[in-house]
Amino acid sequence: MHNANRSRKLLCQESIFTSLDSSRILVNLVLGQIDWEASDDQKQQCLNKGKDNKTECYNHIRFLQRFNSTHLYTCGTHAFSPLCAYIDGREFKISSAFEEGREKCPYDPTKGYTGLLIDQQMYTASQYEFRSFPDIRRNSPNPTLRTEEAPTQWLQEADFVGSALVRKNVSSSVGDEDKIYFFFTEKSQDLSPYFSHSRVARVARVCKRDRGGLLTLQKKWTSFLKARLVCSLPDYEFHFNVLRSVFFLEGSSSQDSVFYGIFGLEWKNVKASAICQYSVSDIQWAFDGPYMESREESSSKWTQYTGKVPEPRPGSCITDQLRAKGINSSTNLPDDVLHFVRRHPLMYRQILPQKQRPLLFRRNVDYTKIAVHRVTGLDDQIYHVLFIGTDEGWLQRAVKVDGQLHIIEELQLFEKPQPVESIIISEKQMSVYVGSPTSVVQLPLSTCSRYSSCFDCVMARDPFCAWDGLECVEITSHNRRYELLHRSRSVMAGDDVLLQCELSSNLATPEWKLNGTELRGYRTDSGYRIGTDGLLVIEARPHQSGDYCCFALENGVHVPVVIYSLTVRQELPAPPPVEPIRPRLTTAIYLSLITILGGLCFVLTVVLLYVGFCLQGRRGKYSLRATARTERKRGAHLELKTISSHCNGKPDAHDGLLQIVPGEATTSPNKELPPAPPLPPPPESEYVNGLSATLPSVLRKMNGNSYVLLRQTDGDTTSPLYYSFTEELNRILEKRKHTQLCSKPDESSV
Repeated sequence: MHNANRSRKLLCQESIFTSLDSSRILVNLVLGQIDWEASDDQKQQCLNKGKDNKTECYNHIRFLQRFNSTHLYTCGTHAFSPLCAYIDGREFKISSAFEEGREKCPYDPTKGYTGLLIDQQMYTASQYEFRSFPDIRRNSPNPTLRTEEAPTQWLQEADFVGSALVRKNVSSSVGDEDKIYFFFTEKSQDLSPYFSHSRVARVARVCKRDRGGLLTLQKKWTSFLKARLVCSLPDYEFHFNVLRSVFFLEGSSSQDSVFYGIFGLEWKNVKASAICQYSVSDIQWAFDGPYMESREESSSKWTQYTGKVPEPRPGSCITDQLRAKGINSSTNLPDDVLHFVRRHPLMYRQILPQKQRPLLFRRNVDYTKIAVHRVTGLDDQIYHVLFIGTDEGWLQRAVKVDGQLHIIEELQLFEKPQPVESIIISEKQMSVYVGSPTSVVQLPLSTCSRYSSCFDCVMARDPFCAWDGLECVEITSHNRRYELLHRSRSVMAGDDVLLQCELSSNLATPEWKLNGTELRGYRTDSGYRIGTDGLLVIEARPHQSGDYCCFALENGVHVPVVIYSLTVRQELPAPPPVEPIRPRLTTAIYLSLITILGGLCFVLTVVLLYVGFCLQGRRGKYSLRATARTERKRGAHLELKTISSHCNGKPDAHDGLLQIVPGEATTSPNKELPPAPPLPPPPESEYVNGLSATLPSVLRKMNGNSYVLLRQTDGDTTSPLYYSFTEELNRILEKRKHTQLCSKPDESSV
């Protein structure tokens, strides 16, 4: 591809990467082209300076950022004669005359360069001209500032790779201000045991509101300080001394913000890379420490300064304390402070990475660019996902877990090997955009669908992905599948309450958080007890109200299980109002009861009819009927009749049955009932169970507490009916003598 066309295309690409808000990127957005080439005369002048006609004598775009809500600002090398211009962001065309860019953009397209537009002020760092020294500048508007070159040169052949704005803490008690950090590699100045390294990685800091000195350091930075960045393998005392790329991950405050840096070796024939992480607080610690000084002005070796440090502290930003003393800007600083700053730009303390070692170390690879994205996992933990480009066009995606980087995947982006030069993340589009010298590639932030099993999905450790029981899905687009169980509890102050947490895995242990803060200790006076079944809040107090979340902790992975919203009340809540029973409801209840009772009566009737039918069909049974006046009239008695074919010489349908007929005997109204006739003598033998067969001995127990003696009706004892009755009865008893009797006679024993 022709270099001129490449420069035009880079302009379109860089408009995506550095100027346009990544949240506004459209997936299939087609950008227009801006033909901004160096003229033939300008190219010829470039050739006359001995530059390469195939690489250097073209317009290479070095700066492109958003100036305001409608316009962009861009600068290009323009064949070793830098120019700058404004671009209409809506129509994507140059909308102003070209401006001189020698103070804003380097001549050489290969020189290290970085720049920021902050509140329409331009901050850049590079080696701008052919034989000039590297410089950090505030270019516009006034006052313009730059670094010092004499008597002490602040920058030694610096090669810049990045810059970042770290805003002040709104809640700062000292009224601090915003700071700008510049990252670079330069020639070593300090005395070090590692003499094999001629270059070191550095970070420099300036204050955003610095206006330079009044006389001393006029139009120069009064807040410039620099310190060494260390990224090494301490076990082997092996140092990575060349800084290649840096990314600033901003947190909720400056103390929560971190920097990620890619480091390599200065030896061109050895490939190795390391990634180190630094906190803003660690960088601030170095700038608050002792200074370095040069033994001689001509010497390049520096040692620790042990003399007196003037007040206010050299290199500090203007704070509320200084304003109270009448120092409202850098132009009010005393000369002794400014002279000290001029001669002591280097700090003695070195900035070590977190955990004092790299997050990642790789042999045989040169990393070129890095971008980091913050992700909240299903366990409510914050994870940092890193996108790392290589010099051969590979993109690695890694996640920080327990202080180390775990490589999730590695992708080859281009058909031909070429270095990755730009990486921009769009959270809104859930995409990452990767640029090379020839093209731009759009990729999703995660590829959860490529994991076909639960094992692959979980072991990938991708915080974007989770297994929903059927497939590996992105948690951001499937939040509804992962809604936690929310429960509410309300207790009186002083009561105990158990918050249950059921863990599905026997290997998991519960972990509880109150309003996002982990509950630790569980001492006797802590008010909490934790067990396998849940968290016990002992004698709950009002300050223990809040949201309690239970996590299942297994192999370092936190998975939320349930959330309780606990409210501890000082008084009982008012009872809810009782609604009156509506007439319609009462009527319905009555109708239901009537229906149930009617059904029971019907069932009982059917049962009685069935029993009666069965009794009528059985032979050899007796029927006993009594009048209602039995207990009130002494003359009432039962009449025992024998129904037989021998009775009165008339056959009957009930032949052979003995019937007990209720009723009253025919009595004379004027005389009492005669006494019962004597029974015939008993037979010689008795029943096997010891009961006599004598009729009076066979009594009937009625109603559980009385007996009825079966009597004859009045009549002549010599009547044939009498003897026929006794004979019949004796015959029956004789017949039953061979039958085993029950200890308690029932109706069939009569």
